[in-house]
Amino acid sequence: MKSFLVYLFVFLTANSQEKPNIIFILADDLGYADVGFNGQKYIKTPNIDKMRSEGMSFQQHYSGSTVCAPSRSSLMTGLHTGNTRVRGNGPGHLLASDKTVGELLQSAGYKTACIGKWGLGTYEDEGNPHKKGFDHFFGYIDQRRAHHYYQDYLWRNGEKEFYPDNPKLRNKYSHDLFTEDALSFIENNKENPFFLYLAYTIPHVDLDVPEESVKPYLHLPEKGPYKGSHYISCEKPRATFAGMVSRLDKHVGQILEKLKSLNISENTLVIFTSDNGPTPAGGADPEFFNGNGDFKGVKRDLYEGGVRMPFVAHWPGKIKANSSSMHMSAFWDFMPTCAELAGVKTFKTDGISYLPTLLGQTKNQQQHEYLYWEFFEKGGKQALRQGDWKAVRLNVHRNLRAQVELYNIKNDPGEQKNLAKEFPELATELSKKMFEVRTESELYQFGKQKKKSKK
Repeated sequence: MKSFLVYLFVFLTANSQEKPNIIFILADDLGYADVGFNGQKYIKTPNIDKMRSEGMSFQQHYSGSTVCAPSRSSLMTGLHTGNTRVRGNGPGHLLASDKTVGELLQSAGYKTACIGKWGLGTYEDEGNPHKKGFDHFFGYIDQRRAHHYYQDYLWRNGEKEFYPDNPKLRNKYSHDLFTEDALSFIENNKENPFFLYLAYTIPHVDLDVPEESVKPYLHLPEKGPYKGSHYISCEKPRATFAGMVSRLDKHVGQILEKLKSLNISENTLVIFTSDNGPTPAGGADPEFFNGNGDFKGVKRDLYEGGVRMPFVAHWPGKIKANSSSMHMSAFWDFMPTCAELAGVKTFKTDGISYLPTLLGQTKNQQQHEYLYWEFFEKGGKQALRQGDWKAVRLNVHRNLRAQVELYNIKNDPGEQKNLAKEFPELATELSKKMFEVRTESELYQFGKQKKKSKK
């Protein structure tokens, strides 16, 4: 009872005096172990590591999906990929009926911004960010263009902002522009409660970053240049990837320093994570960097390496410094967490607020009965985690009832030993549950997805 009253006092104090600002920083294709606090040996991430030393890391946090668009759809709508609108890097966009965390926080009086990559609708349809809860947008609307960092234009609030000589002169690096815009948004809204969704595109290939970020890593051994086709060629792919992550880290530090200089750090929750596991495409080399850590799988896999993410939350005075949590959470938990922070009722969600964990009140933290994912590329895949157990089904397009693989994540986080034959009843139970927890989609149907995406 005492712990509950302490939690209630902290929560009501935060909401009665001043609603906290919320910044959600999303990296793109950054693996669980691509950051120092999760064991990265080659790439320096001092600012993200400082976030962790001053805040809390989650060791069992999961993305919405194993590729970009559905992961973002899950984050924005608070629904897992068995229920959210956009379930793949393919057709479709958010509709007017799809409620987002931006709309939720707008209703609570927040100024809202999305800066970076949207990928859930264009300005020609109802899925564009201004119709989905964001007062300000700057960046890539269509994620196909987000592969390249020196673009001839970006979108700013419904209009194209042109940089006509940029692809040739290479003097406007999109990631830098996003940081500049984010710092301006924070400065201009320091007197208001604000929500900043900063969806960086780094380190998604192209492997491309200003040379100043590459130089510290030229000592890394290279297996040779990458000769591009869809993605650009890169002479030093490992050094370039490391430089991209370091540039991301540098700008995370600038965001935190801005909050400190404006004296609003203690009223701002900052979350840093990634949208899916690391990719081997475009010259990137997750095997060399051990980007997925001890986990099996990369981007486009539903094994842990494809969906378990680095996650750190920073909120001085509210979150205990240098703390960590094994609470099992996922992207769809962000919406109910924001609702609790803002003091409003959440929209329909598959999520559970993790605010009690952030505030150290673990006795009040609800737990997920299960987490569920589905993916429509590479033969079709499903995964469901329930407690320490995880079931993975492959080749779903060929066989909707294909036998699942079964792993004990607590004892075998690397998913090396399939226990389906040893625990057949549990395997059958989780297999059945995969179809009970999802709804049908007109756009994404198992057995009917044939187009391969390059996003």
